[in-house]
Amino acid sequence: MPRLFLWLVAIAIIIVIVAGLTYRLAGNRLISAALVPRGEFAAADAGAAYDYGEAASWAARPGQADDPTSFVPEGAAALARGDVPVFFVSPTAAFENGQWNGRSSEPTKALRLAGFLRTEASALAAAGPLWAPHYRQAVLGSFLANTPETRASAQAAQDLAYADVKAAFARFLQAQPAGSPIILAGHSQGALHLLRLLKEEVAGTPLAARIVAAYAVGWPVSIDADLPALGLRACEQRAQARCLLSWQSFAEPADASAILDVYYRGTGLAGTPRNGTAMLCSNPLTGSIGDAAPASANPGSLVPSATLTAGKLVTPGVPARCDARGLLLIGETPSGYPAFVLPGNNFHVFDYPLFWEAVRQDVAARVVAWKAER
Repeated sequence: MPRLFLWLVAIAIIIVIVAGLTYRLAGNRLISAALVPRGEFAAADAGAAYDYGEAASWAARPGQADDPTSFVPEGAAALARGDVPVFFVSPTAAFENGQWNGRSSEPTKALRLAGFLRTEASALAAAGPLWAPHYRQAVLGSFLANTPETRASAQAAQDLAYADVKAAFARFLQAQPAGSPIILAGHSQGALHLLRLLKEEVAGTPLAARIVAAYAVGWPVSIDADLPALGLRACEQRAQARCLLSWQSFAEPADASAILDVYYRGTGLAGTPRNGTAMLCSNPLTGSIGDAAPASANPGSLVPSATLTAGKLVTPGVPARCDARGLLLIGETPSGYPAFVLPGNNFHVFDYPLFWEAVRQDVAARVVAWKAER
């Protein structure tokens, strides 16, 4: 019996090694095969558009009970909200593959979304009232589509999601005093829609002067092919307003081939190819572009619980260094982040938490800068 047990253990170890090797060699292909929906896009599958005049259409908004953005991790200063409202577009919480869009207000997705708001948007909440809409999100698999047919459905799904975000933004603006400052932020899919919102609704309008800062985090932004269409310059120092920040976090060694392949094949929002263009890498520890800062410069990384319902601030946090590819490198894999790390040492899910306190300080400094300009 002991010998049989040892053989079973050995077989289990071999299976784990083979599975790990397979994932390393073909992880992205396996993920795509599992998550990309099979059928064609149909708008009716996503249900009716949200009514943003209704409180239930918002994942977070002023006065909401149990507002997830009011979360403060253990070790951080208590939340005291300022007077500059924040419009935050949430990342993808729809992971199913049975259709191309998922309603973020459905119970399972809403619970997941609340965790993201708790660990991400909470870093911006001290600026002022925070609004985060539910929307008919493009499912995760729509961003992995790799055939002409699935790409067409994926684009249609993303257009539908953007239409919801645009409608929510219009309602958000109606609730603000004329000419008052606002902050725009998003993550992942939310950053994608935020960039389009900047191009179509903000650039070249009086609204651009009201933007304290835009945080388009977790989505690649080309300095030459995207930024000129957005109506905002890249933030070059912390004491600066009316500018944009973007970063993508990787531990080392970083394999970002899946992201870079898509980035270089694409066309930017300014209508020119991204191939050969530099990717914007804002350093949240300095508020600048393309530089480096040691761990001692990080005033606190949020290490969340596995359920994203709790967490503590670890000081000092991780270091941050922009590399030649435009990636934000955080050194060796930090402890405390066992779940949600993507292939290639991609810490995408933790783009905000890794720099939670630095983002909190960054947005406060930009509010001061915006008000000083007036």
